[in-house]
Amino acid sequence: MTDVSETGHARPWVDNYPPGIRWDTPIETTPIHEQVLAVCRRTPQAPALDFLGAVTTYAELGDAIEAFAGALQQRFGIGKGSRVALLLPNTPFFVIAYYGILRAGGTVVNCNPLYTVSELSHIVAHSRADLMITLDLTQLFEKAQALVEAGHARKLIVCHFPEALSFVKKWLFRIVKGKELTKVGASPIADRCTDFGSLVRLGLKPAAVTIDATRDVAVQQYTGGTTGLPKGALLSHANVAANVSQINAWGEQLFFPPSKVVAVLPFFHIFAMTTCMNLPLRNGAQVVMLPRFELKALVDLIARTEANVLMAVPTLLAALAKGVKEPAKLASIKVAVSGGAPLSEETRTRFAKISAALLAEGYGLTEASPVVCCAALRVPSKPMSIGQPLPGTDLRFVGVDSGEVQAPGGRGEIQVKGKQVMLGYFEDEEASRSAFADGWLRTGDVGYVDEDGYVFIVDRIKDLIIVSGFNVYPRVIEEALVRHEAVDECTVIGAPDPYRGEVPVAFVKLKDGKSATEEEIKRFLSETLNKLEMPREIIFRDALPKTLIGKLSKKELREEYRQKKAGPGA
Repeated sequence: MTDVSETGHARPWVDNYPPGIRWDTPIETTPIHEQVLAVCRRTPQAPALDFLGAVTTYAELGDAIEAFAGALQQRFGIGKGSRVALLLPNTPFFVIAYYGILRAGGTVVNCNPLYTVSELSHIVAHSRADLMITLDLTQLFEKAQALVEAGHARKLIVCHFPEALSFVKKWLFRIVKGKELTKVGASPIADRCTDFGSLVRLGLKPAAVTIDATRDVAVQQYTGGTTGLPKGALLSHANVAANVSQINAWGEQLFFPPSKVVAVLPFFHIFAMTTCMNLPLRNGAQVVMLPRFELKALVDLIARTEANVLMAVPTLLAALAKGVKEPAKLASIKVAVSGGAPLSEETRTRFAKISAALLAEGYGLTEASPVVCCAALRVPSKPMSIGQPLPGTDLRFVGVDSGEVQAPGGRGEIQVKGKQVMLGYFEDEEASRSAFADGWLRTGDVGYVDEDGYVFIVDRIKDLIIVSGFNVYPRVIEEALVRHEAVDECTVIGAPDPYRGEVPVAFVKLKDGKSATEEEIKRFLSETLNKLEMPREIIFRDALPKTLIGKLSKKELREEYRQKKAGPGA
């Protein structure tokens, strides 16, 4: 019998969960920093962080968080309502600063260090973050300095990168890469900079802060801005904590000691913030991190630490499948979870050749803190499904054209309810209203749920191509393309057409050493695609644009194609 909600939509997943997991399990909403600090007190000698071989215990982590929170309150006036921007890669500084801000009562504003000064200017200015925390690595500090000089941030806290390293690596870094460090004292904004380590060493005690978990904002997370300027999703303390609790219920004991979670995805991205940092640290597990993705460094890290859980994106998995020459070095990985972008069957197959890990695909969005669905983490799930809704997460599928809630099997926009769903967007009432339909978060993704409660993504609504009045889904074409033996990566956009309205156009990157013509690929596609789905053009590229976490980006290609067709001076 299929469970039915009070609003009448079906919940077939409720009675079809993996054994031992209940959809109606209680969801914990205690602020995440309180949960992490409780672990620091409970297991002080356990290792919390591994950064390039330098290990931080939970006792050391807890002391640093408290001391930094005290400094934020007493030296900078940070409290409830304050926003602090983090311009940091994965380092112990990020972890300490993140929880220290929350402990002081402030709100974290995550910033992508690879963004341009112009992109960062919008986020920092829009968020009203007066204080920013960054590294003294020149490539980062110069961006932070420009933001201060432009008036977007009043003060900087600067972390001295070598302090995150072990003694030997600290010594080697200063000799070999010392030129990469900025002399902060010589900067024109030196009087507005404070050293991170000095603040922590003050050992100031923070005052207690009363948090209303359901209303107070923990993280103001800016979306990718695929349409217009990025918007600041307001994630409450309850939202952030609830998603961690939901994932824990789904994973049973997977994210508890003795597990070690690989953190190569950047903490400033919502997926990694939740699954690579908040999740393991709330449970007392160890986080083994890299400041950026490098194939050899990642493989060596896994081999050295014997980490067993890998959070990944499809491009990372593809890079491992392609580049790993000694699969034995990945033998410790038992579970890999892919998120951030659709996981193709081709990537699944390639990865399975180098790793026996259970590979599970998840699904989420910034506005849901972010995880909504996930494949089972202990037993295999249905192929090409994003799994089932997490405990306490409700879904409905609303017809794009009809506006009616669909029965299982019917395609529609995925809409979400749950304790992980955001409060709204910062100072944008219109966007906040349009993000919800009758209290349901609109994801903008089209999908369906089958009779067993497994969810399948069809495509993004905004990526939908209307050809002669018919819906054509780029993902269907992309899945067909990657099955060609010569295709490494691909993405499909809709292009204006005077006769059909729109037509598909495919951009393709071929595998190294492989070749194929447009005619050959079209013949291959004709076996699975109908005439409306067949790309009008196939454009070959040496590389395809990606977002920081490795998601193929259509935005740049749409603009490039428009400019190309418009001609010079467009």
